[in-house]
Amino acid sequence: MKVRTRFAPSPTGFIHLGNIRSALYPWAFARSTGGEFVLRIEDTDLERSSQAAVDVILEGMQWLGLDHDEGPYYQMQRMDRYKEVLAQMRAKDLVYPCYMSVAELDALRERQMANKEKPRYDGTWRPEPGKQLPPVPEGVQPVLRFRNPTGGSVVWEDKVKGRIEISNEELDDLVIARPDGTPTYNFCVVVDDIDMRITHVIRGDDHVNNTPRQINIFRALGQEPPVYAHLPTVLNEQGEKMSKRNGAKPVTQFRDEGFLADAVVNYLARLGWSHGDDEIFSREQFLQWFGLDHLGTSAGRFDEAKLRWVNQQHMKAMDDAALAQLVAAQMKKLGVMPDERLPRICGLLKDRCDTTVALAEWAARFYQPVQGSGEDRAKHLTDGVRPAISMLAKMLEGVPWEKAAIAESLKEVLRATGLKMPQLAMPVRVLVLGTPQTPSLDAVLELLPREVVVERLRRAEISV
Repeated sequence: MKVRTRFAPSPTGFIHLGNIRSALYPWAFARSTGGEFVLRIEDTDLERSSQAAVDVILEGMQWLGLDHDEGPYYQMQRMDRYKEVLAQMRAKDLVYPCYMSVAELDALRERQMANKEKPRYDGTWRPEPGKQLPPVPEGVQPVLRFRNPTGGSVVWEDKVKGRIEISNEELDDLVIARPDGTPTYNFCVVVDDIDMRITHVIRGDDHVNNTPRQINIFRALGQEPPVYAHLPTVLNEQGEKMSKRNGAKPVTQFRDEGFLADAVVNYLARLGWSHGDDEIFSREQFLQWFGLDHLGTSAGRFDEAKLRWVNQQHMKAMDDAALAQLVAAQMKKLGVMPDERLPRICGLLKDRCDTTVALAEWAARFYQPVQGSGEDRAKHLTDGVRPAISMLAKMLEGVPWEKAAIAESLKEVLRATGLKMPQLAMPVRVLVLGTPQTPSLDAVLELLPREVVVERLRRAEISV
């Protein structure tokens, strides 16, 4: 049987890294097994769902390269199908109407809690042979409840948590349709997974309590449930469950902040799965190695410093021309238009930067006026070094504009003045790029137009 997985987010908030990991693993499992990956939007919570949240889901998945083979399906567009299955279940006596009001349910729960019992529906309206049901109240629209099995247990072999067994006595009769006939979450999920032929459900462990209820509905409909893998929670840096309330950022914000999609995939993969001691790997390696047998059993903890390190490693390994395309987009946001020098500039600077935004800010110095801080100018641009800088400016006016010739000019000035390289290089960097710290000075100067370098060096003649 072909593997078919799904990602089924609810668009009730902007999707963050903890959520998107629940898309990464089923996507990877489908891709690594030659299977198919389905995207389904569970939008039945009309009050809290929004198109903006849907857009972030779609944009975030597209950016990360988590392509789907089918969908997106929207549950609100499948209401006729759910009602069709509900009608079939009514005909088979798998559901029954329940007229217990919210107030009655609340009172029942209070009594149970006072008696130190687990709060659960007590089956008042469940038809049984020889049982006398209460009179049907007038003007009340009932909910539909599923006839949960009364004996035995629900057992499944979870690919993360191992064998899980829940007694049916712990499960009450689940509401699967509201008074207006609208189906509820657990019922819709089962119908969707059956219709979409889902073979493996890989999702967060906050769904573990739903699983036995869903398995019983599967079997009542004559279907075997899929294989389940319930992933441990992703925690934030404070050790709390990652959520928007706890400061989690939308996935698309990482794109805007200059993180690489492959680096985020690499980092997210390691938040709950491992392949030996490998920390940095390509998307292709991930898909080659991925399997459900190596999913972790403990919660992953987000660490932005680690994410930045992973991103930096991917930037270092990236082709300069491809990296330049991403950096150019960030530079345009700064109002700076790059040119054909940018791939070489990226190659020179990328070891120093952990995001494409940081790299764009560095690269911008090659395209627009710079001004070193007063502190740097005062520290490095001393009276003792000004003659050497003037000498260098004059020499650079006539040499071939290439790294070797520029390097020889620097050495010649040092020989003539008796200065050490740092005494000359630091003020030159401050004048030319506005900072005393840069890569190799000859490589930096080569990537600037000669006239720009000479003009900026002439500033040494201006008093501090």
